[in-house]
Amino acid sequence: MHDYLASLGASALIDRASLSEKGGPLQKERWAGVVDSVGSTTLANALSQTVYGGAVAACGLAGGADLSTTVLPHILRSVALLGIDSVMAPTQKRLRAWQTLATHLKTEKIETMSRCEPLSELPSLAQDIVEGKIRGRVVVEVGR
Repeated sequence: MHDYLASLGASALIDRASLSEKGGPLQKERWAGVVDSVGSTTLANALSQTVYGGAVAACGLAGGADLSTTVLPHILRSVALLGIDSVMAPTQKRLRAWQTLATHLKTEKIETMSRCEPLSELPSLAQDIVEGKIRGRVVVEVGR
């Protein structure tokens, strides 16, 4: 997994378990910016580890919709929490986002981040997701 993430551009890697345990309201500053797709305790830790003036974009709830934290990162470090909406976003905003990706993301990188599987594999895919064995996107083909 480390080689795969490094091939996508990661310069440093951390174990996701280090963000899943409840931490203090202000932890050591690590991140200038965060994109969080997990939510819950992971999001709370990301907020508390973001540097002064940094921003955290929350775009998913894989770990839960709860957020047990304080306002300290926001008040003392001026950390912004931004919600990313992929459901109600207007078409023009979506088109700009897709155009930005098309301009900056190399096609060969996309191919390493996705795969297609038949609907019959959904139960085992779900288990793999829960166990952290899936990387990137899996498109489930309903007709296959």
